[in-house]
Amino acid sequence: MARTVLGIIGGSGFYQMSGLDQVEEVALETPFGTPSDVYYRGKLGDVDVVFLSRHGRGHRLLPSELNYRANIWGMKKLGVEQLVSVSSAGSMKEHIAPGDLLVANQFIDHTYFRKPTFFGDGIVGHVSLADPVCADLSRDLVAAGRESGAKIHDGGTYFCIEGPQFSTRAESNLYRSWGVDVISMTAMQEARLAREAELCYAVLVLVTDYDCWHASVAAVDIGEILRVMKLNVELAKRAVMTLAETLGGRERTCGCGHSLRDAIITDRSVIPSETAAKLEPIIGKYIKT
Repeated sequence: MARTVLGIIGGSGFYQMSGLDQVEEVALETPFGTPSDVYYRGKLGDVDVVFLSRHGRGHRLLPSELNYRANIWGMKKLGVEQLVSVSSAGSMKEHIAPGDLLVANQFIDHTYFRKPTFFGDGIVGHVSLADPVCADLSRDLVAAGRESGAKIHDGGTYFCIEGPQFSTRAESNLYRSWGVDVISMTAMQEARLAREAELCYAVLVLVTDYDCWHASVAAVDIGEILRVMKLNVELAKRAVMTLAETLGGRERTCGCGHSLRDAIITDRSVIPSETAAKLEPIIGKYIKT
């Protein structure tokens, strides 16, 4: 049986993965440019793990500056099949309190500066995002969070804004009226690209604040966010380590690994060879270069 390869993208506060054995740094250049940082490849028990700091060491990159395509392309190139994104967020509902964790199962995209697809340059592909996360991986992540002692919410809508500013009060209340559960700035593009790359994808949300809608807060307080984030990150690390134990040696049985099977609609005879070569790690089993 092939070894499971678990990718982890660490968000704000989650800059390194504890407990990895046989760690090596892997620096990649991709057809889409440079990823956020070097990848760290190691082992957690029977699972190979590839870790990437989303914002780079020292938190150098704005959400809008992230090279999402390079980050996900690199994960695919390094053999990742299941990808967990860790993302801090504000809560838009009273019962989702700062310090809680949440595994989102839906997204609303409110960004406008980002490149959300690997396709283009002569290849057209349309994947389904009706259910944008892997139900199997998300279920396992919820169970791992509970086993690690976290208060974790199973499901919820992640509202992704451009940033880097936090919302106005008017915006915050408008978004709440749309029924969203958490608000943040990064995971939507990762979900889109992970689906195109045929990766199982799940997002572990670290709830740090109540945005600015809540009557108990004057505004989003970055100092308080960082305090809560530090506590959340430790829970998240334990949850990811527990998840790795769950996944060890287990084959994928979901449909994520076949997301592109009927999605590429371009006539194969007119696909530019250079574009096909650029996307080979992603489309290679369907289109030979």
